[in-house]
Amino acid sequence: MDTTADLLKTPLHSLHLELGARMAGFAGYDMPIQYPMGVMKEHLHTRTEAGLFDVSHMGQILIRAKSGDVRDAALALESLTPVDVADLKPGRQRYGLFTNASGGLEDDFMVANRGDHLYLVVNAACKHDDLARLKAALSDTCEIEAQFGRGLLALQGPEAESVLSAYDPDAEDMMFMDVRDLEIAGVPAVVSRSGYTGEDGYEISLPAEETDRIARLLLTDDRLAPIGLGARDSLRLEAGLCLYGHDIDETTSPVEANLKWAIQKVRRTGGAREGGFPGADVILAQFEKGAARTRVGLQPAGKAPVRAGAALFADETGGESIGAVTSGGFGPSAGAPVAMGYVPSGLSSPGTKIYADVRGKRLEMAVAPLPFVPSTYKR
Repeated sequence: MDTTADLLKTPLHSLHLELGARMAGFAGYDMPIQYPMGVMKEHLHTRTEAGLFDVSHMGQILIRAKSGDVRDAALALESLTPVDVADLKPGRQRYGLFTNASGGLEDDFMVANRGDHLYLVVNAACKHDDLARLKAALSDTCEIEAQFGRGLLALQGPEAESVLSAYDPDAEDMMFMDVRDLEIAGVPAVVSRSGYTGEDGYEISLPAEETDRIARLLLTDDRLAPIGLGARDSLRLEAGLCLYGHDIDETTSPVEANLKWAIQKVRRTGGAREGGFPGADVILAQFEKGAARTRVGLQPAGKAPVRAGAALFADETGGESIGAVTSGGFGPSAGAPVAMGYVPSGLSSPGTKIYADVRGKRLEMAVAPLPFVPSTYKR
């Protein structure tokens, strides 16, 4: 959390204050951590009805090929990511990764084919570095446009479709990872059917000057509640989703992070466009030989949450640390503490006992399958 006095503000800052949010610095922005409802109730409300999240601090970036062909932009972007972008169909998006020369992850992002350009949503703390990376590598063939001023709302939960389709019926026809132009109360919006909670829902990109009005309008629906970053974190943890800077960073490879699924066969060894991205030699070698460590789910045996940073051990007493917890807390929907962390690959099978050091005591944990709570995406 940031403590500086000169934090940036999203277009919804005034609304957060009106709603009684507890604010704190996050990635340089003054953001709502929770509202009067509290983190636990906000979490459960999102799982059972719908929640509205302000994610306007995230970075939105457009990439256009100077040739006018979106495939040229996609092929250019593939020089920075192991993901198959060139075969992404118009109106679809997928999860992407920026890698470095040592095979580590510089950021994760979403990329959509918008027909004549690519649309990226990147992490708030990384967005300026990502923009610089894109401009340095792609400017000869592509135009890079930052849209850091736009608003971005996440509408998540089982009632999300009903709430949004009341304004534009086309929302109902969208499937998971579809991206469309919708209209909400006269405002054009770029909408993806995706999110960071494991629930069905949407991310809605809006002009900054209309974001407050649309958020207030959506919140007139009794099924919808404002949700802060605290519940966003517990929701994504139960869904087994990585938080950049915690579960993944510049020292973790996609294979170590258990993100092999995000690298399509066409970019792997033997694929039509194998390699050609930073760290390809390291990452593709790990595909063949495996990695020494692996990100896993961890289920504490007791009721006490095990937080990020706790050292992990193979034995209840003695021995050197074998890894660390990267995310941890209580899972309101799981009804128990949940965590993720890195362990040696030989100890990554579900059910394997691991011990976490919590204030000098070793607490038993078990390697657990991810996600802790099944996703409800509309496929």
